[in-house]
Amino acid sequence: MTMTTVHIPLGPRAYDMHIGAGLLEKSGALIAETLRPTRVLLVTDSNVAKYQHCSSAVQSLEAQGIACNTFTFPAGEASKSLYTYGKILDACTGFTLNSGDALIALGGGVTGDLTGFAAATYRRGIAFVQMPTTLLAAVDSSVGGKTGVNLNAGKNLAGAFWQPRLVITDPETFETLPPAEYANGVAECLKHGVLFDEGLFAALEGGGPVSEAQIARNVELKRGAVIGDERDTGKRRKLNLGHTLGHAIEQTSGYTIPHGAAIGLGMLMMARVFCPAIEDRLRAALEKNHLPTQCEFTARELFSALEQDKKRAGGDITVVAPLKIGRCELRTLPMEAFQRLLEERL
Repeated sequence: MTMTTVHIPLGPRAYDMHIGAGLLEKSGALIAETLRPTRVLLVTDSNVAKYQHCSSAVQSLEAQGIACNTFTFPAGEASKSLYTYGKILDACTGFTLNSGDALIALGGGVTGDLTGFAAATYRRGIAFVQMPTTLLAAVDSSVGGKTGVNLNAGKNLAGAFWQPRLVITDPETFETLPPAEYANGVAECLKHGVLFDEGLFAALEGGGPVSEAQIARNVELKRGAVIGDERDTGKRRKLNLGHTLGHAIEQTSGYTIPHGAAIGLGMLMMARVFCPAIEDRLRAALEKNHLPTQCEFTARELFSALEQDKKRAGGDITVVAPLKIGRCELRTLPMEAFQRLLEERL
C-alpha cells in the first residue's frame, strides 16, 4: 500500500492529510499515533452507514484499544442544522467524551462540517479527525478548518474555524459514490484549476477519474490559499470562486441542486460576467464531467438569495472574477453594481 502525505503547516495547528487506497483499515493506527485518544465518537450519515466504511474504521480503532461509539444522522443537506449539531453534542456527553478524546467525521462535506463544529464547541474545543468518503470532501471541505451549519436564512451562517488534527483519505471509498456525487467532487477540482493551475484543469477537462496524485495536487493548491489566511480575510477568499452564485443556486433550489453542481454553474456564470473568453472551454469541461451547464433561475431570483451572503460587507460584496484559466482576482463591488452585471450578462 502506498500513501501520499500532504502537510498543512499552520503553526501549532499544523496537521497531515494522508491519501492512499486501503487507508481506512489503517486509520486506527494513524489516529492512535497522532492523537492517542481513549474514546472517540464516530459521526457518519445514513448513506455511508450502508457500506463497510464504518465497520472498517471501528474495527481499526478498537484494535488500537480505542473505545468507539457511532452517531448516524439522516443523509442530506437538511441535516446540516442546529438540531443535528445539538444531537451530536448530546452524543458526546452520553459517551462522556473528555478534553483528551476526539470526534471523527466519516463521510462527505455535511458530516465534516457538522462534526467539526461540534468539536470546536464541545468543552470549548476537542480534537477531531476528517475521514472524507467523497471526492468533494477530500479536495475541499476536509482541509482548511471551516466548520458550521446552515440557518433558515442561508448556508454556513453559524460556524467556527477549527482545524482537524488529521485527515485520512481512502479513495477506495469513492467507489461507492453515485456518478452524480463523484461529479460534484470533480467540479471542485476544476475550480482549483481555474483558480491556480491551468495544467490541472487541462488534465481534468476531458473527463475520467481523478487520480490520487491529482487529489494531492488539489490539496496542495488549497493549502497554498489557506496558509497565511486561516481566517479567510485575504487570498483564501479566492477559494470562493463560483460560491457566491453557487450558494444562491443551492438555496433557491431548496438544496435539490447539490453543492458541486451548483459551484460549477456559479463558475460558468462568473466566467460569462467577467471573462467570456473562457466560457466555452469551461462549459465543455463541465459537460465532459457530467455536470450541468444550464441554470433554471433568473439573475433576479439568485440575487435575492445573496442578501445573507457571508461575503457581503455593508453594501458591498466581494466576488472572485476569473481572468483566464489559472488566474483569478478578488473584486469588491457595490451590491447594486453586481446586480446590474448579473441582469445584463446572464
